[in-house]
Amino acid sequence: MDVRLDYGKEGLEISLPDHLDVKTLAYQSATPIAQQPDQTDRQALQEVLKHPNHAPPLSEIIQGRSSACIVICDITRPVPNQQILEPILETLLAGGMAPSSIKILIATGLHRASRPEEIVEMVGEDIAAKYTILNHDAQDRKQLVYLGKSPRGVPMWINTHYMEAEMKITVGLIEPHFMAGFSGGRKLICPGIAGLETIREWHSPRFLEHPNAATGQLSGNPVHSENTWIANRA
Repeated sequence: MDVRLDYGKEGLEISLPDHLDVKTLAYQSATPIAQQPDQTDRQALQEVLKHPNHAPPLSEIIQGRSSACIVICDITRPVPNQQILEPILETLLAGGMAPSSIKILIATGLHRASRPEEIVEMVGEDIAAKYTILNHDAQDRKQLVYLGKSPRGVPMWINTHYMEAEMKITVGLIEPHFMAGFSGGRKLICPGIAGLETIREWHSPRFLEHPNAATGQLSGNPVHSENTWIANRA
């Protein structure tokens, strides 16, 4: 039996012995919860920005703010950055921000820097050409601001570009995470744009070996509560 796995960019074909009882688990197509049947993906995103849950529209939040830093995941995360960034950037420009005052910061954590061709793949040629796009470097103190220690004693070093922006936006994905319970916004800040000392302590055994540091577990999870505290502080 031949099976194609979604592995890497091209996929992987493997052959399994015929005597094996093989069952395949595959994703089914689905309509996003916030999308109406007659809407395009772009229209659905624009509608969400105009009518978000439990928050004012982005167009209202940015009023009076002259600069923005948008944090995005790096190439290792399957986020449709270009698709999401386009309506966000349009909203910022319509609110009076200049392209030169908007920075897109790649949350590398301790990963290597994104290559130029990977940046184009992530955000598209137009966005890559028009906006300042930066790789976070957790080991470069010149890129970091020290915010003191958290209540649990974690030294908080966060990217300077993010801290200096008047408008802070994170773009990512939410999925089960084997330590933090779920991924999501606060993980783009810690570890995404945190310093080496911060990440090293947050990833230390005293957090990771806690019994509540588990997949899908938020309540009582010190990994989740710690990086949430750090993200709120930033």
